[in-house]
Amino acid sequence: MEAFDQQFHRLHQDGLLILTNVADATGARLVEQLGSKAVATSSAAVAWVHGYPDGNALPLERLVATVESIIRVINVPLTVDIEAGYSDDLARVGEVIDAVIAAGAVGINIEDGASPPELLVRKIEVARQVAERRGVKLFINARTDVYLKGLVPAEDRVAETLKRAALYQAAGADGLFAAGVTAEYEIGAICRGTPLPVNVLGWASLPSPDVLQTLGVRRLSAGSGIAEFLYGVMATVAKSFLETGKLDSRDLKALTYGEVNGLLKKT
Repeated sequence: MEAFDQQFHRLHQDGLLILTNVADATGARLVEQLGSKAVATSSAAVAWVHGYPDGNALPLERLVATVESIIRVINVPLTVDIEAGYSDDLARVGEVIDAVIAAGAVGINIEDGASPPELLVRKIEVARQVAERRGVKLFINARTDVYLKGLVPAEDRVAETLKRAALYQAAGADGLFAAGVTAEYEIGAICRGTPLPVNVLGWASLPSPDVLQTLGVRRLSAGSGIAEFLYGVMATVAKSFLETGKLDSRDLKALTYGEVNGLLKKT
């Protein structure tokens, strides 16, 4: 049987890998049964389910417990979003990655955020070293927030994304997550400009999966979107039940990322 790490790499070679990011073991088992070829966590959703805001606040032991519980119930590869490695200290980042691999993950997302790209370069190098010591062909998906956080003027975003893609590839990344890009011509330019499999985030304004595949995209992620909708449903149904004593599933809508994350930020 093909090892999960090899299998996960192969899933990025042809077609479009669609990942419906989950928060816990039950969600992971559900999407596997629905036909998902791999399971991915959402860092925000995992943090929220444990009562922490997204943004490098989740304790490592909670993350590891989540990974272990997911691994126990699925039979497909698991990739884990570790935000920015939960630290800018490279030794600590190495500890996080080692713990996640030991728990059973064969892929990670790790992001640059507003930090200089050179910092993510060093984190990717650490991740590759840790994985090699573990004997795992870890799929390192380097997320750049050029679009998501508006790090450069709009006309420079493709060039800056590709500049970072080259840096991250040289450091050992296996994929590029261009989170937040939605324009068809920009997606195509990014896919043409890097040999790395390109991952995009499933926003409503994104082209269809068929178009994405034609453009060269190899991975489509839901991110925190499913969790946002689930919390919105909970809020709507709970409010109705508190007011009427009856369960009413009409008029369901998602909460936004900011609304959910804001619930958990201490004032």
